[in-house]
Amino acid sequence: MAESSEPISANPVEYIQHHLTNWCLGCNPKTDEPASLIDFSVIFVDTILFSVLIAGLLMWVAYKVGKNLSLEKPGGIQNFLEAILEFTDRQIKDIFPRRSRIVGPLAFTIFLWVFLLNFMDLIPVDLLPWLARWIGSTFFGADPHDVYLRVVPTANLDTTFAMALSVFALIIFYNIKIKGGWGYAKMFLTHPFGIYLAPVNVVMTTVEEIAKPLSLGLRLFGNLFAGELLFVLIALLSFAWVVLPLQVFLGVAWAIYHILIITVQAFIFGLLTIVYLGLASEEQH
Repeated sequence: MAESSEPISANPVEYIQHHLTNWCLGCNPKTDEPASLIDFSVIFVDTILFSVLIAGLLMWVAYKVGKNLSLEKPGGIQNFLEAILEFTDRQIKDIFPRRSRIVGPLAFTIFLWVFLLNFMDLIPVDLLPWLARWIGSTFFGADPHDVYLRVVPTANLDTTFAMALSVFALIIFYNIKIKGGWGYAKMFLTHPFGIYLAPVNVVMTTVEEIAKPLSLGLRLFGNLFAGELLFVLIALLSFAWVVLPLQVFLGVAWAIYHILIITVQAFIFGLLTIVYLGLASEEQH
């Protein structure tokens, strides 16, 4: 723990790299990085841990609110969730071409879960990593520099692409459910230029379909990774007491602005999910 008391400005590059490295299993023990870009043997423990904890918290709150629903005297959390649910329902009625028992709850859950995952970015950047280093060194004898923890699951590309691919699987499901297997395949042959340009249609429709999960995953990841990195850079200003007021001001200002960013990103992810599923549910003409 002696090294953890050094000023973080002593080696800012190492400080940034440490904060942007996941706690994972199956990584290179020296760099704690995956051996390759795509490696399914690597498990990001912190990403799974915080995602599951937040999902469990969300389910527990939903259970408590559902158990204590009141039409006469609704509580603050009930009013908040009802407002989000009504807003989501309006978006679905405007976009989705048919009634569905799945899309509404799905969009509602996606918005809340993504928002809470994003909200982890507002926790002080050194708080939970410091706690993890203390636990690792105190109870397990680990070197503090070998203990890694990233608390923002959506700043990990694996998380955002996993969610995006789940939505993409639903897009394919709804396309086949509404259009049929041959109807879905026919869309690749005839859209957008007609059957006489089938080779061009296949290429363009394939690109269009692949772009959906890519846009969902990369947009969310890029915004949250940039936000996380900026918080780390602001934390680097603590090299002297004289700049503490500036650090506090920048941290508070960015946190306030970041609340807007994480809300908008959760809204966009949920809205695009509705839009893509709505397009997949349209009858083919």
